[in-house]
Amino acid sequence: MSALKPTISIEYCPKCGWMLRAAYMAQELLSTFTDEINGVLLQPSEFGGSYIIRIDGEIVFDRKEKGRFPEIKELKQLVRDVVSPDKSLGHSDKPA
Repeated sequence: MSALKPTISIEYCPKCGWMLRAAYMAQELLSTFTDEINGVLLQPSEFGGSYIIRIDGEIVFDRKEKGRFPEIKELKQLVRDVVSPDKSLGHSDKPA
């Protein structure tokens, strides 16, 4: 068997009401990367305003650093570049 599949975690601020956003992004990632990832973990943060997406602990997107949330298309590209660089994302691959 090949190496273990990576796990994506989405750390979100529950006090900010971002759980639904995190769940939506998790659903999109699970649908797109069914065969390439182990799963998506939703983690309520202890820090206000936190929204950080990691792959096996490595940060791929931090809302505070970027000053915004990721677009789903952008997030899929960031994840793809780490977990399956050769995977085509179809219409999500084309530039905006």
